[in-house]
Amino acid sequence: MINGTLINYYFHCKRQCYLHGNRLNLEDNSELVKIGKAIHEERSEKTDNAEIAIENIKVDKLTSEYLTEVKKSDADKDAAKWQLTYYLKVLKNKGIIRKGKLEFVEKNKKDKKVVYVELTDEIEEELENYINEINELLSGDNIPGVLNKPKCKKCAYYEYCYI
Repeated sequence: MINGTLINYYFHCKRQCYLHGNRLNLEDNSELVKIGKAIHEERSEKTDNAEIAIENIKVDKLTSEYLTEVKKSDADKDAAKWQLTYYLKVLKNKGIIRKGKLEFVEKNKKDKKVVYVELTDEIEEELENYINEINELLSGDNIPGVLNKPKCKKCAYYEYCYI
């Protein structure tokens, strides 16, 4: 079943999406994943409406106006944007209409970067196309190739791909 993590991984790295979607989870060993989870836990303690589970998603914060997703870095804004878009769609299907807000809480920076997202008909249609592509990817027999990009060194799947 598609979830926000798979949407994010699809844009970040199709190989990572395929492996995670086919139940090869290497994130429990990743320090960067642990840091991201710690940021979420710290924010959850300081705020109301934090970390709400709906169906197969967990949203970071839900207010009367915004669904807010928190990321530790803006290194892959596109992946985070589509993940948030997917969350907005799940909420819309439940009759909950919100705007989206991405907050990037980068270390050593005082000001957090914020990006706003709205679910339009065009974006919703594009999202459906991506969901179909992800389903095709996950049901296929071919593991996508290694990206061989600098960001690979920070990936939880690095050892799988390179060692």
